[in-house]
Amino acid sequence: MNGKNGYAVFFFPQALDALGDAIKPYLQDGPAGLHLVCREIDTGGALIEMTLEGVTTDGKPVQVELMVPGSMVRMIVSSQSDGDFGFGPRLTTPAPTPELPPAGPTAEPAAAPSDAVPEGGATPPGTPRPATPADDL
Repeated sequence: MNGKNGYAVFFFPQALDALGDAIKPYLQDGPAGLHLVCREIDTGGALIEMTLEGVTTDGKPVQVELMVPGSMVRMIVSSQSDGDFGFGPRLTTPAPTPELPPAGPTAEPAAAPSDAVPEGGATPPGTPRPATPADDL
């Protein structure tokens, strides 16, 4: 692919055989194999419509639209020149986590244990609470 925004369309080998000499002028060879470089693609129907940019024998720019059955296409790869592309590892360094400030001038640090106690004092979970006169209301 040439680094421009667009798409690379890869075909099944049987599709290339079926299309024969008609597709050969539009194919480009690369490390991933034979493919078409397209400016636009429409996959909304039974046929995949591809818009290619080319040059006539006179040197004039021309747009070519090719349509092939979707079953012929093995893979479509989008190429964007405005960022990284590919399946390599994304190596990023995490931002340093700052120490959390206390909530107020007299607050404990964020890692300090809580002094909050439930109403009636601390009891282990599952311990029955004694009945009080307020429970009868």
